[in-house]
Formats: sequence, C-alpha cells, structure tokens
Amino acid sequence: MVRRIDVTGAGGVRLAAWEFGDPPKGDPARAAEPARTVPAQGGPGRAPGERAERGPGVLLLHGLMGRASHWASTARWLSERHRAVALDQRGHGQSDKPPEGFYTREAYVDDAEAALEQLGLAPAVVIGHAMGALTAWQLAARRPDLVCGLVICDMRASALGGASQREWEDWFKAWPVPFATLADVRKWFGEDDPWVERPNPARGEFYAEVMSESADGWRPVFEPEQMLKSRETWVYDAHWEELTQVRCPALVVRGLDGELGRAESQEMVRVLPRGQYAEVADAGHLVHYDQPDAWRAAIEPFMDSVLTK
Repeated sequence: MVRRIDVTGAGGVRLAAWEFGDPPKGDPARAAEPARTVPAQGGPGRAPGERAERGPGVLLLHGLMGRASHWASTARWLSERHRAVALDQRGHGQSDKPPEGFYTREAYVDDAEAALEQLGLAPAVVIGHAMGALTAWQLAARRPDLVCGLVICDMRASALGGASQREWEDWFKAWPVPFATLADVRKWFGEDDPWVERPNPARGEFYAEVMSESADGWRPVFEPEQMLKSRETWVYDAHWEELTQVRCPALVVRGLDGELGRAESQEMVRVLPRGQYAEVADAGHLVHYDQPDAWRAAIEPFMDSVLTK
C-alpha cells in the first residue's frame, strides 16, 4: 500500500509525502485500501500503534528532477521493519511548483525539517540521492536532534562551477520535447541523449517516470527553469564544512560509474565525524535505480546498525 500525506513546507508550499508499507496486521479493511491522501496533523495521520509496529522512521529524498516514486523499491523493503516515507520535494512530483517560489538550499532543508516534524518520523535516518543527499546532510548538520543516521548517495561536496551550470542549460535545450510517446522518452534518455555513453534502459525508465501526458505529447512534470534555479544554489559552492558538522553515523555510497569519484567520496568519509563508505559496481549516478539489489546490499547493514540500537 502507498498513501499520500500532505505536508506544509517553507512558505506554505504544499508537499506530497508518500508512505510505503502494509497496514497494521489484523486490519483486513485497510489491507485492501488504495493509495489515499491524509493530512499530517501533528503526526503522520496513521492508525494507533502503526509506528510502533514498523519501527523507527526513514525519510527518502530524491535528487534534482526526481520524484518520490523513484524510491519505491527501497521504501518497500525498508517498510518491512521501519516506517518509510518518500517526499516529493518542492517543484517536483505532485508537490507544489510555485512559479515565483523559493528554490533555495534553505527552502529545501526547511521542507525536509518540516516533513520530519509533521510526519512524526524523527529521529530518523535520512536517505538522499544527489541533491536530496545534500539536503539530507545540511539538515543533519542543522538539526542533529531530528536525524539519527544519514545515507549520502552519489553527491559531490566540491563546487562544480559555472561551466557545469551552462552544460545543464544546454542539455535542457537539447531535449526533443514534447515526446510523442513514452517509448520515445525511454529511447532518448536511455540511448540517444548525448550524455549517455552506452545504452542504459534504467535511465530511460527513470525519466519516463517524470513525464506526464499533455495535449501535444509527453512533457516533464517539472519546469526546467525551476530545476536550474535549484541547481544554481549549490553548484558554485563547496559543502565540506557542513559535512564536518554531521554528528550521526553517515554512509557515503557511490556508483562505480557515477558522478562522485572514489577519491572525493573517501575524503567525504574522512571529513564526516562518523563516516563509512560503500561502493556499488555496475551502477552509474542512479545507483538505487540502476542496481536495486546491490544498493540494498550496500546500505542494509548500515541501516540495521543505526535503527536497531
């Protein structure tokens, strides 16, 4: 079962959080219940005793252009023992996308903080991919009382610079939108995209999940301009100082062919006061999506060590 829970983020932005897992045992009526929306009112809007059955909380934060559904595989196995919630961050998925809204680092971190508090998840393990990982470690540095563990998936701490931002601007312009069919989406992002070195079906599926059908074809559920605004708030700065302020156990995970190099990832582990390292072979930047089984094998021992204490 998956259900949506509405959360109020910074500036009143409505955020969609998605809780994965079966209802409490002994409740056959809820066992057949479809996805639904409930409010977060000083807690998660769940049946009494549900949190206790599932154990400590986990908040999952997707990367730039991602959405909560990209965490479905991870969230489902986590929900066997823990309460797992994935958040559509502002500008993404089914959360609000205010045209003149704030797409700053502070806003993203404030949103994650609000989600933990309103959902009643804290202290929780926060798992983030790419931009979501940066949000996760900035939150852990700011609010150690809310975060008891941290998983950083393929996100660099060093500054990427202006050239990187210009590359992204050019890349968005190269998208042949609208796409006629989802098959065209899968083919372009999995094969034809100039950024693809070799065919990557998982990448094609990843981008198919962030498309919606419109009158003239398939378009992204986000606004590229808002994605560039979000990205420009971190690419010009390094983020090592915040890593030094993370006091909880932290696992840095990289795909062997991802964007985070081995030397930088190991330096991140060294800088983190309680850092650990894991590497996933045959995975690119979309580690958890490329290789879900290997991803689980990489993070599950860490999760067990943090959440069973």
